[in-house]
Amino acid sequence: MGTLSGDATTDVDAPIDRCWALVEDVSTAPEWQRGLEQMDVVERDELGRGVVCDSVIDGKIRQFRTRVRFGYEGPNKLSWEQIEGNLKSMRGSWEFRELGDGRTRVTYRLEIDPGRRLGLLIRGPVEASVRGVIVGARPGELATRLAAEG
Repeated sequence: MGTLSGDATTDVDAPIDRCWALVEDVSTAPEWQRGLEQMDVVERDELGRGVVCDSVIDGKIRQFRTRVRFGYEGPNKLSWEQIEGNLKSMRGSWEFRELGDGRTRVTYRLEIDPGRRLGLLIRGPVEASVRGVIVGARPGELATRLAAEG
């Protein structure tokens, strides 16, 4: 297996600013993103946002530990890239587009290269399961969290 990548999009009944506020607070992501076990802020920017964080991801077959750097282009895009960890590489983003009438189109993108050794473990049905958890479910999880917050 090479790179595990994908994107998922949904429209949510929330204005773009509410969507942005939720994902901008990266330290709370484990509270609402399944499979993301931990997010510890290592370095903050001048606005107090986490720019370098250590994360633990439950990849079904084992936990992955990564240090990621976040980039903020609010309220339209939050991006991240692994700067060290036990994956070969990882990058992703949340992207938002205002639709009007208090609705927002949400797109989640993720690209992971687990490296050769880990990649051999993530094949076939396991790959589909991992992709479903760490990519496909994310926009729905965001919508559920926004609805719960009212």
